[in-house]
Amino acid sequence: MTLPDLDDLIAEVDRTCDSAHRPGVQDQPDWLALLTVAAGISGQLQALADDLVEDYVEHCRMHGVSWADIGGALGVTRQAVQQRFHAPHKRYTPEMLTEGLRQAMTHMKRAAVQHRNNYLGTEHLLFGLTTTEDEGPENSAVRLMRAVGASPEKINRAVEGRLSWGASQAAERIAWTPFSRKAIAIAEERATQEGPATLIDCDHLLLGLAHIGRGLAATVLTEAGVALEALEEAFAHSRSAGDSAPKH
Repeated sequence: MTLPDLDDLIAEVDRTCDSAHRPGVQDQPDWLALLTVAAGISGQLQALADDLVEDYVEHCRMHGVSWADIGGALGVTRQAVQQRFHAPHKRYTPEMLTEGLRQAMTHMKRAAVQHRNNYLGTEHLLFGLTTTEDEGPENSAVRLMRAVGASPEKINRAVEGRLSWGASQAAERIAWTPFSRKAIAIAEERATQEGPATLIDCDHLLLGLAHIGRGLAATVLTEAGVALEALEEAFAHSRSAGDSAPKH
């Protein structure tokens, strides 16, 4: 893989900024416009670099690497790396979740415990969302998947087949991974958009996983042909039809 050098990036700024060079209009290019485009490209590169490092930090933690060793690899202290990658996870009390999501959460944690994982990754979240009961109504994530032509049962089996085995014996110390925390945060935001008293539901969390687009859950969803755009369209249709999450 050949990384772009400074000349490549400058050329990309010139190519992207249509308003910078106007022959016959001015002697000098619009330097402010060029700076704006350069700042935007720089931000995209930084975000991509941050995602790259965060992805490997997550995998290190999933495989039992200590924060001290991760900090050493990154050339910073244990405290510094924890502050950057291990922000305190917000507690989502049962009162904030629908009954369907509370049930899905039970399946998520059970899967982690049974596989002796000391983390709750996106794969556990997707597994819980697609675990259906023999009796009772389907949760909103399952209905959303069916609306886009996907099989929740097949997705559930695909996730289950990829759950890795760990060696953890402390079920009470299971921690959410960074991608999982982002997914539930997006889910909360989507619920809040429907009203400040709206409970977080399974379809909100499914959208969160799709928006993250990273982790094992995203891989399984992509392989199943579940696209974010289709989910968003089906979600909007369900809400217009009155299939909304319960309020407090």
